[in-house]
Amino acid sequence: MNLKNVLRGFILYFALVLVVSAAVSFLYSLVAHGRGVVDWESAFRLALVFAIALPLVHEFEDKRK
Repeated sequence: MNLKNVLRGFILYFALVLVVSAAVSFLYSLVAHGRGVVDWESAFRLALVFAIALPLVHEFEDKRK
């Protein structure tokens, strides 16, 4: 397992998932409640989970091949 690839994937996935989940929560709040409010707690939590899981899964898949 290459630590450099895992850290690079962590940063990439964290930033991407944080931006997308913040945008989705903003749009949901805007459409459902009429107020555009970002749920930062959920966006950060989701980004952290995916940023840990996805690079590790990718490394384990590469290891098998």
